[in-house]
Parts: sequence; C-alpha cells; structure tokens
Amino acid sequence: MKQRKVPMRKCVASQEMFPKKSLVRIVRTPENEIVIDPTGKKSGRGAYLCAKMEYIDLAQKKKALDRALKVQVPSELYDQLRDYVKTLDPGSDG
Repeated sequence: MKQRKVPMRKCVASQEMFPKKSLVRIVRTPENEIVIDPTGKKSGRGAYLCAKMEYIDLAQKKKALDRALKVQVPSELYDQLRDYVKTLDPGSDG
C-alpha cells in the first residue's frame, strides 16, 4: 500500500509546519471578505492558523493574519475563530 504524502502548511502565528487538516484556513475572498474556510477550498488568498486558542491570541497580537492576507483583519473575525475552535472536537489535538 502506497503511503500518501500529507500536505503540510505553516501556521501564521507560530511559523511551524503542521498537517493541513489540523489547521484552520482563513480566506480573503475576491470580494475582499475575510471568512473562515472549513472546507479549505474557497477561492481567494488563504492563511493557515493552528486551531488552538493561544495561537489565535498570538496571531491577533502579532497581526499575523493582517500580514498574511494583506488586509486589516477585524477583531470580530478573531471572536468567530475562537467560537469556531470551540466547536471543533475538544478531544482532538488541533
């Protein structure tokens, strides 16, 4: 059985590489909306963030998403991210 390559992405807050599935994708759509992309397939400029509260706080403090998406990210998005991360399976690591 052939081992499939796991796609890796870099978290914009921690600058560490993680499997794509364990990260949350945030997208700046062609309409300049900033949205959370659970499917990972929306078109637009994407940035990946660890699905953990401390990384969301870190990204907000460092303005990591602003830089990655080349646009000012509203603080409401960080609140949405925190709510979204809470809905993810708390038993999973990431």
